[in-house]
Amino acid sequence: MAVAKIQPGQVWLMDGIEETWLVTKVYSEAFTSYAMLRKVGGGDEDVRRLKIQKAADGASLPGFRFSQEPDQF
Repeated sequence: MAVAKIQPGQVWLMDGIEETWLVTKVYSEAFTSYAMLRKVGGGDEDVRRLKIQKAADGASLPGFRFSQEPDQF
């Protein structure tokens, strides 16, 4: 599911196993944007860096789906 903008504080669900992940940081390197996600209730090893996929309808994270209503932001 694409959203207009990925930003810190958003909650995403991992596809298939329904784990909850929180976006903690969004940053750019050259022409690519990345998001750092931390598993809710997880430890220090439960951190992921994902490349943000951009399309005409918005941005998304591969293997994850947005878990909140779009009007909450």
